[in-house]
Amino acid sequence: MPRYELALILKTMQRPETAAALRRTVETLMERGAVVRDLENLGERLLPYKMTKHSEKHSRGAYFVVDFYAAPDILSGLLNHLHRDVDVVRPTVLKKDAQVPSTNCCGPQQ
Repeated sequence: MPRYELALILKTMQRPETAAALRRTVETLMERGAVVRDLENLGERLLPYKMTKHSEKHSRGAYFVVDFYAAPDILSGLLNHLHRDVDVVRPTVLKKDAQVPSTNCCGPQQ
C-alpha cells in the first residue's frame, strides 16, 4: 500500500469537539482499510485567506497531519466523506514519496 499524508484543517472548536472530529476522521480511515502511522497537531493558526465551508466563514483553523498507508482506490470516497463533515474546513491528501537517498552536491567522491 502506498503512503499518504492527510493535511486537515478543522474549524476552531473546544478541545473535546476537536478530539471527537479527529477520532471520526481516523476511524473513517481505518474502516476503509487504512493503517494510520502518525497524527501530528500543528496547532491553531490564521488561515491564509477566509474560507467558507457549510455556510460558515472561517478565518482561523486547527491544522493536523495524518500519516497513513492506504489502497489508492479508497481516496476518492475518503475525500468525499471528509468534504461532507461539518467540522472539516479543508482536507487534502498527498502521496508521500519513499525516502530518496541524499547525494553529494559536489559530485561523486573519488
